[in-house]
Amino acid sequence: MSITVQEYVNSDATGLAEQVASGETNANELLDIAISQYHRLNPQINAVCQPMFDLARDRVKQHLNGPLAGVPMLIKDAVQDYAGLPTSSGSKVFSRTPAARHSHIVQRLLNAGAVIIGKSNTPELALKGVTDPLAFGETRNPWNTAHTPGGSSGGSAAAVAAGMVPIAGANDGGGSIRIPAACCGLFGLRPTRGRVSVGPAHAEIWEGASSDLVLCHSVRDAALAMDVLSGSNDGDPFVITAPPASFRDLASREPGVLRIGYSTRSPVDTPVHPQAIMAVEHAVAILRALGHEVVEAEPDYNGQALARCYLNMYFGQVAATLDQARETGVRDEEFELLTRTLAAFGRGMSSATYINSHRQWNQFSQALGVFYQQHDLYLTPTLAHPPIRHEEAEIPAGQARTLQWLLATGLLPLLARWGAMDNMVEDMARKNLTYVPFTQLANLTGTPAMSVPLYWTPEGLPLGVQFSGPSASEPLLLQLARQLEQAQPWADKRPKMSAVTV
Repeated sequence: MSITVQEYVNSDATGLAEQVASGETNANELLDIAISQYHRLNPQINAVCQPMFDLARDRVKQHLNGPLAGVPMLIKDAVQDYAGLPTSSGSKVFSRTPAARHSHIVQRLLNAGAVIIGKSNTPELALKGVTDPLAFGETRNPWNTAHTPGGSSGGSAAAVAAGMVPIAGANDGGGSIRIPAACCGLFGLRPTRGRVSVGPAHAEIWEGASSDLVLCHSVRDAALAMDVLSGSNDGDPFVITAPPASFRDLASREPGVLRIGYSTRSPVDTPVHPQAIMAVEHAVAILRALGHEVVEAEPDYNGQALARCYLNMYFGQVAATLDQARETGVRDEEFELLTRTLAAFGRGMSSATYINSHRQWNQFSQALGVFYQQHDLYLTPTLAHPPIRHEEAEIPAGQARTLQWLLATGLLPLLARWGAMDNMVEDMARKNLTYVPFTQLANLTGTPAMSVPLYWTPEGLPLGVQFSGPSASEPLLLQLARQLEQAQPWADKRPKMSAVTV
């Protein structure tokens, strides 16, 4: 009974679970490898912010049952509460308070036999498409450590891509599963709103815009995760009817001939990098070779309006989070500059503005509904640009000084209320959404979407493409993903640092 480190790295979670079940390896051996991989890789990529090795050691002494029995994995340090440990959400403020009980997600993973070895890094409050919290330091992309692994589930993506664990928890409130999947050459599925409960500590995250699942290498691992994690928690606002068969069974079926609309135009009219366009064109060629009908088409919605609605949601949610923290004696100054800036904009926004903004979400859902009457799925770039270098995500020094002064004087919320900061907001939004303008549509409409690793740039960086579908269409998305995985296998594409040298 033995498995080599390279065999561990090359396996997915499903494969490792099968080897445990057959007696070819065991949970203790897999944990030893995972911990050794952590010590080898984490100094290079900084993917894990909170190791849980003692808890994992205790766990492998138990008799583990379930479809993930013995498989080492990470949970994301946001939403995915582990009783007795803090869920810091990338902030030193929340790293002081232990969770009272397991989240639905963690409990289901434990019930499935998973061995949780740690928590993965995320930007403060999971707010960005990069992973660079001041509390724990930046996470680096295993394909090129000068570049971001994306965010906010960047720690999970980096750990899986590098070969530390085969699968890791993630969540997606604006692209935070799909963005790091695209940056790190992984498969990432964002489920339908309410498909996976975020309870019991929360009813919904970000007005239901956020969904939880995993980052992984294989489509079958994502289907397995759907089977393990799908379901409601008592008291949840959403209960979605389960499909007629398991997601693993449904994913193994053929999707039939699909009509797929595609576009490479940024919905906020920002530039799209030629490599992102080539990634979509490459996917279109594969789809047509598989017999699908692929036509250039896009939903009829106002991308600028969606971006504004998304920002308003951010402003209000961050303001509420910081106000709650104030009630426990926390000072705003303990949060990062960007977090405090977003909160200030939220405090300067009226409740009527927030509600009116939220009501517009229905317009985007209706536009998608019309689109999906004529098309089965929608294809776009996941990212408008290959994974950026770390310094490209930083707030310019001059803007940072201005924001620091406005916050220190208390003027920022007042100026925001008067509309005097609208130009700065637009500039910040344009800069941030230049890289990720395609992902928020699924979040505000509550629909599923996935990033599929079909393309690498000439510089060797992954650049995934996104497929979106109507509500509850995860089975169809998984079927198409499996077909693409068979047509252009990506499992063997791994960064150099994942190779084990003896």
